[in-house]
Amino acid sequence: MSLLLSIESSCDDSSLALTEIETLRLVWHRKISQETQHARYGGVVPELASRLHAVDLPRLLEQAKPWFAEISAVAVTNEPGLAVTLNEGVMLAKAFATFQKLPLIPVHHLKGHIWSLFIEQPTRLPMLVILISGGHTMILRVESLQRMEILATSMDDSVGESFDKVAKMMGLGYPGGPIVEALAREGDPERFELPVPLRNSPRIAFSLSGLKNAVRLVVEKLGGPEAMGERDRRDLAAAFQKAVIAHLIQKSRKILANDPIPDVALVGGASANLTIRGAYEKLCAEYGKRLHTAPLEFCADNAAMIGRYGVDALAAGLTVDPAGIRVNPSRKLQSGMNL
Repeated sequence: MSLLLSIESSCDDSSLALTEIETLRLVWHRKISQETQHARYGGVVPELASRLHAVDLPRLLEQAKPWFAEISAVAVTNEPGLAVTLNEGVMLAKAFATFQKLPLIPVHHLKGHIWSLFIEQPTRLPMLVILISGGHTMILRVESLQRMEILATSMDDSVGESFDKVAKMMGLGYPGGPIVEALAREGDPERFELPVPLRNSPRIAFSLSGLKNAVRLVVEKLGGPEAMGERDRRDLAAAFQKAVIAHLIQKSRKILANDPIPDVALVGGASANLTIRGAYEKLCAEYGKRLHTAPLEFCADNAAMIGRYGVDALAAGLTVDPAGIRVNPSRKLQSGMNL
């Protein structure tokens, strides 16, 4: 058995996985979340995240020790993300690959999210991919391992980031996405009238900062988070989620209507929102397209998706000398670019 060790530490999740290269079988996968430690601050504190990775990543590697003799390659997220947390994963990967004399595969975190669709499955391309996560909102035409054109991207806040910030405005916990989604299921989306971003703009792009500000004004009108009742929170969450979905679908429709690719995928941490999934299922049915999603356990950041991309990258020869890998925490992504 020949295994690929994969490492993910782009934000606040420490994760390692082992994937069998020949069969794509996920042999072992572990993840340690830092949500509890960051919740008291209402968001991720980079320096704290880095210190926790420094403890948790070696601990996870120790658990993988029984398979060390069968590991023949290493894949690690090196971009984008928080510089201090990416460095923890990359340093571990470099040390292990150097000591074991193994090839090292640098992985773009967003490509990992796309390959979450193919965990324990053959790669199936081309696809139109809607990627909604804590850091990004974009649509891509993915034709191959190395050809991924960005068709639309965000002008400001991502979907996941907006859910977290709205939750914070309303005095809710962190991470905010699941909390807002749960409240929205019980709320009246018609009580508060919120704007749908870029509704009258022909531009195919995403923008949620104005909607987020509109929520802030409603919270202030209600007297602040302390004065809000449970019904206020449910109804405002429902109105916010409704506006986000209307925005996503309106802009996605313009691409799906004109692109012949029959397969559409929804990936990223925010794709775990079942209401958003349902909206995209309806949109794809309208245009006769097939919607693909990753299993809920692999929507958020995880090493299994990094390993699945790593298997294909290894076959394509996309390896580097361990000494040559670099961390790229941020890179401006624009429409028309190849990811």
